Formats: sequence, structure tokens, C-alpha cells
Amino acid sequence: MSLDMFLQHCFNALTLGSLYALIAIGYTMVYGILRLINFAHGDILMVGAYFVFFGTFAFGWPWGIAAIMAIAGASLLGVIIERVAYRPLRDAGRLSAVVSALGASIFFQNAIMLIYGARVYVYPDFLRPDFTVHLFGMAVPGVRLLVIAASVLLMLGLSAFIQRTRTG
Repeated sequence: MSLDMFLQHCFNALTLGSLYALIAIGYTMVYGILRLINFAHGDILMVGAYFVFFGTFAFGWPWGIAAIMAIAGASLLGVIIERVAYRPLRDAGRLSAVVSALGASIFFQNAIMLIYGARVYVYPDFLRPDFTVHLFGMAVPGVRLLVIAASVLLMLGLSAFIQRTRTG
């Protein structure tokens, strides 16, 4: 394997790892506060992605507005899940909370399949950055650079929020 191919794989792993890190931080925060593994965590992310996709195409919103609406919608969905599925079971046994979390996850997966079907939707090319940066013999697509930059900014913002605010 050549050095440029090795570096390309390392950069791909860094991109995927930054997404995994964001998801892991979410799981860790929920578990640290509620002492509950939120199995619906990934499903809330999925619903947010559908909000962006269909907000852009069904309602004709600009991508930025659709993303803000998706963040607001996914946040509201998280609050609703906590109030309906988790809060009533806080004093119940741990098994009840786990079953409730699994039930919420299964509910959202099946609801999305009923509404949109079980097919893959792909964002069109005009919504994805189409620039490429060439570093050390490797071609890095712009979308991967944006994923890493957004992940780092979100992690730094969360860290500052936790360390410097009363709420955190």
C-alpha cells in the first residue's frame, strides 16, 4: 500500500471517527445524567436527517433553514421522549426503563418506515460541497472537511458550555 493511500484511509477514518465521537458524547451525556442508555438516540438523529431532507424538497426551504428546523424538531422530539417514555419510569426498576428505551427506538424506526418506506434517500449533488482539497498526495472531498470541522466545533462548544455555564 502506498503512503498516499494509507493517508487517505487515515483521513476517512478520522471523518467517520468524528461522527462516532459526537454520537458517543450524546450517549455518555444521557447516561451520565439519567443513568439510562437511550436506545432511541440514533433514531432521533435519523428523524433529524429526514427533517432536513424533506424540509428541503417537500417544503422548498433553503438548506440552512431546514437544518435549523431539524435541530429544533429533533430537540423537541428528545424532550417529548424523555417526558413520555423515561420520566414516568424514573423510580421504576432499571429493566422497565431499558424496555421503554428499546420500545421508543423500535417505534421511531417503524414509524419512519411506514411514512417514507424502507428505501434509501440520497441528498442531491447541489446540496453537497463539490470542492476537493489535495493534501500530501490525497484528494479530500469538501464534505469530509466540513464533517470534521463541524464535529470539532460542536465538541468545543459543548465543552465550553459544560465548563463555563451554570447549566453545564
